[in-house]
Amino acid sequence: MKTSFGELNGDADISGRGNSIAALLGTANGEMKMLVNDGAISRGLMEIAGLNVGNYVVGKLFGDKDVKINCAASDFGIKDGLATSRLFVFDTENAIIYINGTANMKTEQLDLQINPESKGFRVFSLRSPLYVNGPFAKPNAGVQSGPLLLRGAGMVLLGATVGPVAGLLALVATGDSAPNQCGPLLEQMRTGKAPKTVK
Repeated sequence: MKTSFGELNGDADISGRGNSIAALLGTANGEMKMLVNDGAISRGLMEIAGLNVGNYVVGKLFGDKDVKINCAASDFGIKDGLATSRLFVFDTENAIIYINGTANMKTEQLDLQINPESKGFRVFSLRSPLYVNGPFAKPNAGVQSGPLLLRGAGMVLLGATVGPVAGLLALVATGDSAPNQCGPLLEQMRTGKAPKTVK
């Protein structure tokens, strides 16, 4: 389907128990995969959607301009309400953004680390990881203290992502005449190669 964020394809297999959505999510088990192809985000769009943390993160990474998303790919495993990222990556014009962490739907807590890597020869100043943690309703976000992010740090766990990548490749739509940006990105990762960034 078409959204403000681009073309969305997904697959979910989730089960839970309870008589409310919160109870179902808090006991959920399963997995969820999603691809977004050829989209765009901006701080304004995050603000309209009520995603203040998203607004902060987009602002820190890209400033006030709109950001073209070539592909966003996510694969989460869910056990007893805890969703853990097996693969979560955004491929944009200027950078590749890797996200690792958890969303606990039982306690409604986030614990995410966002690792940006510049791409091509464009200026991309932020080299330190960002964090997002705390309650869903009002999470905290900021720049992690410590040494600058090492080049390629986002791909440290690449070997562990080969399985999730293979599953996400099945979601790449092939019937549309328009090119799909997710196919090349996932194929690179499936073969154990990091997407091209500044060396």
